[in-house]
Amino acid sequence: MRKKTVPIFLLLVLLALTTGCANRSTASLTPGSDLTKIRSFYLIPKENDRDNYNLIKANLEKRGYGVTVGPEMPLPYKSDAVVTYVDKWMWDITMYMLELTITFRDPTTNFPLAVGNSMHTSMTRLSPEEMVDEVLTNMFSAKPK
Repeated sequence: MRKKTVPIFLLLVLLALTTGCANRSTASLTPGSDLTKIRSFYLIPKENDRDNYNLIKANLEKRGYGVTVGPEMPLPYKSDAVVTYVDKWMWDITMYMLELTITFRDPTTNFPLAVGNSMHTSMTRLSPEEMVDEVLTNMFSAKPK
């Protein structure tokens, strides 16, 4: 009986140790979307934002895009695309960004043009700046399916 419980115990310990190592980074373009035509973005900050909209704005400006920040308004927006995002935070000794999803939307229909997502758990965590850069890099290099 003792010989059977040791491997099971070791397997449970191994599973417990590897659960904090998950990460995912994806991006997809809506068929027919062409991000190379975009020159300007309208960025809508979330309520109670942790200053992430400034990280997104700075990253887009570093890439050469014009970015206007403002509240959600009735369509159409005076830009080539609208940027919305969702961030999820987690506590593990310190607060860290668990997941970030950024969506580029058509300024006249609000239909998604591209969506990027990054998720890093505690053991593989990235700074918010790195998460923003990872998501945007993947979005701009994504190919339509």
